Amino acid sequence: MCANTSSAARRPRLLDQVREAVRVRHLGGRTEQAYVAWVKRFVLFHGKRHPRHMGRSEVESFLAHLAVDGQAAASTQNQALAAILFLYRHVLDQNLGWLENVVRARRPKRLPVVLSRRKVARLLDAMNGTPRLVAVLLYGAGLRLMEALRLRVKDLDLEYGQLLVRDGKGGKDRRTVLPERLRPALRRQLEQAREVFDLDRRNGVPGVELPAALARKYPAAATEWRWQWVFPAPRLSTDPRSGVRRRHHLTCTNNESSGL
Repeated sequence: MCANTSSAARRPRLLDQVREAVRVRHLGGRTEQAYVAWVKRFVLFHGKRHPRHMGRSEVESFLAHLAVDGQAAASTQNQALAAILFLYRHVLDQNLGWLENVVRARRPKRLPVVLSRRKVARLLDAMNGTPRLVAVLLYGAGLRLMEALRLRVKDLDLEYGQLLVRDGKGGKDRRTVLPERLRPALRRQLEQAREVFDLDRRNGVPGVELPAALARKYPAAATEWRWQWVFPAPRLSTDPRSGVRRRHHLTCTNNESSGL
């Protein structure tokens, strides 16, 4: 009896197991947050029953609840289903056939909204500072928002007019053209980022977050200039994974100072 109790006490909680499985597969922090949140909602919806004791009917009733009671969009339902699939496959190690046959919500087919050049110009003219530079970078270099915000100093090649997007969609790297008209503004941004970097070094702030393998092999790289964020956040924050208080890159939640 004591041995069983001791074994149960050492077993990680379900949500901690989900977090570990996500990190082992090098999925992003936002994916981790989303999967943990959906698994928690799924379990709570069914009265805290363990997923091992649930099946297709419970998954379908949860998805139906999202659609009918929560008026959730198709993309939201599919994200919830992806989290539950991940739970059963990679956490509970149950490759159940019924999971493949759960009906996915269909996204409505709509024509994409594409702004004209005049409207894009008006939109950019209404912005200023760092938010404007980020927006122009998205439009001029074809970046997604998080790809731009996660740029590091070494990813920019202002001399040759190129930038490197690392770990983009699908986990792939790619090079893209950097418009010449953006180079002066990016040089000024790098000067501002350098000031923040120098201040952090003087204050002994821990270095930036690095990819896991690199952080283990070259721990000193976190305090090297070339690994710093092009768009550093205005304030320090606690890394939710490591618990280290450091300077992250600019995010959409830094709206008090950045305007994003």
